[in-house]
Amino acid sequence: MQTKFKIAAVVSAKLLLVSCLLAQSTPQTVQQPAASNITDQQPDFASNDGPSSTAPVLWVSSVEVMRSAHGPQLDVIRVRGLASTEGWESAQLVPLTRGIPADGMLDLALVADAPQDVFAPTAYPAIEAIFTIEPGHPFKGVRVHGAANRVTLNTLPGYAVSATAPKDCVDCQGKIFVAKGQAVPANAKAGFVREEDLPRNLRVIREGDGLGSFESNPNRMTILLNEQGQIITALWN
Repeated sequence: MQTKFKIAAVVSAKLLLVSCLLAQSTPQTVQQPAASNITDQQPDFASNDGPSSTAPVLWVSSVEVMRSAHGPQLDVIRVRGLASTEGWESAQLVPLTRGIPADGMLDLALVADAPQDVFAPTAYPAIEAIFTIEPGHPFKGVRVHGAANRVTLNTLPGYAVSATAPKDCVDCQGKIFVAKGQAVPANAKAGFVREEDLPRNLRVIREGDGLGSFESNPNRMTILLNEQGQIITALWN
């Protein structure tokens, strides 16, 4: 699967970070990062006229901070992640930190424009975004948050990776679902899938259950079970 990188829009984040100038750019424009002044408020994703499609990316895979060798010195934060499905676009790193953090860590969220459709599981598409920090910043490390995990880099520059990502459920159909704390049943001849191996935001619809709600969540996996506990359908919705 060919990885697609979309241009990450400059975040107009209104934060007070000790007069630091924070900016972000795409991998294609690392050498010429744009800049954005910081004030005293958080970014407002709800200010658009229509409903916002911006959501956290499912999984943060790695965080890398590279420091420029020539002045003015920049710290370039490169974050790689995994989206739940195809169709996620315009990945960004959005600052969550306000003021001077007590622990010296800069907190960022990896977000992107989420698709509006329902998708069957596929291999997780790779996605990435870049964020630059101007000279004089007070941060000693970076924490990057996704929908299902976060990765912490305690020293700058440096590199940190996540634990293993949850199962993508491409081959779940027909297998027996084994809930947490349960033993594998004897009828699992076609194979089984443990709940703890699947994404944490999981909705399981068993025999006799209703759907409950059609509220959409691009980072939620829904699985439907038949009377024997087999997974008959898996969807990201």
